[in-house]
Amino acid sequence: MAINHLSHSAQISVKLCVNLRETFLFLQSFADYNLQSYAEFNKFAAFNQAIMTLNERIESFSELGRILRNSLEGADTRYSSDLEKLINDQQYKNQWLTPENVRMAIKAIADELTHENLINWTNRYPSLDSVDSAINVGVIMAGNIPLVGFHDFLSVLISGNNLIAKTSSKDPELIVYISNMLCNINPGFKKKITFTDGLIKGFDAVIATGNDNSSRYFEYYFGKYPHIIRRNRNSVAIIEGFETEAELSKLGSDIFSYFGLGCRSVSKIYLPSGYDITEMTHNWSRYSTIINHNKYANNYDYNKAVFLVNKEKFIDTGYLLLKENKGIASPVSVLYFDLYNSINEVFQEVEDSREKIQCIVNRRNIPFGMAQSPRLWDYADGTDTIDFLLKKK
Repeated sequence: MAINHLSHSAQISVKLCVNLRETFLFLQSFADYNLQSYAEFNKFAAFNQAIMTLNERIESFSELGRILRNSLEGADTRYSSDLEKLINDQQYKNQWLTPENVRMAIKAIADELTHENLINWTNRYPSLDSVDSAINVGVIMAGNIPLVGFHDFLSVLISGNNLIAKTSSKDPELIVYISNMLCNINPGFKKKITFTDGLIKGFDAVIATGNDNSSRYFEYYFGKYPHIIRRNRNSVAIIEGFETEAELSKLGSDIFSYFGLGCRSVSKIYLPSGYDITEMTHNWSRYSTIINHNKYANNYDYNKAVFLVNKEKFIDTGYLLLKENKGIASPVSVLYFDLYNSINEVFQEVEDSREKIQCIVNRRNIPFGMAQSPRLWDYADGTDTIDFLLKKK
């Protein structure tokens, strides 16, 4: 077989092969395989390495989920020791990143990264299977809770694109460690992931998460590029009066997880007029040790002092301050509540404030206790990240 014919065939085949192994086997099948054909293999190996099928990406993240789950349980000796040390060390760099909270965040991610979930998620986007080009996506990550930028990390890579990520100074290590695990699973990701703690550049689109102040900077700097810019959001819970004690207990997780710092943390509850809010708080006693955390306790003492000086009414549980307020975003250690006469009016009020609300917790929406466990298809601010990325191709 002539080498020029082999060269043409190899070029076509490399574009169709799903990985280097299949390319090698294809070339090996030629009877006159020799050093020249091996040179052809090397020539197009780099090209093929840049092509990663959707199935390969799914399998890689599925394996990442399996390893994380096993490592958290101490069953994966390759990573379990280092991961445990990483989890414990974050509190020394950022006091809000306690081992309990870091472990909770990693477990929530690991539990979602199953083959079944990834298939169910990606099947919603038929064009994902035919992606044959990549754009560079700049991602500016927040650091209010551990690994808050992981879903953007996942979305960019599962859609076949390249990631240029600016890590948060409040949480710079966890996402890099998990990225290294992914690259160990599939080295093809090494050329698709770049981290920086400075300015991002060389991007075609941007996903930036921050607060209302930083979002104005993001709008100014990234406004001319295709972008998703996220601002402050909080979550609310609506109590209708017939919830079980088990449900109210689970609501405590929505309120206290991550010290209430997440956009999915419930910062306000709506209660029917005459509801005994003090009785409800008895269901949250297991979270009372939160007051032993220094930074949380400082916020609690400060807010309590402000209420006392201003002679404002509030309820003090000893670890949480409850205050009647029309606002949605409450300070750390404070839970706002509002009393209503009409449930329909409450739902309308919440709907009118959707731009400020991330989650609605109640029997009709997100179940009690599940606010901090988003599914892969639960997008921040309701903006479909995968759809955004596919349209920028």
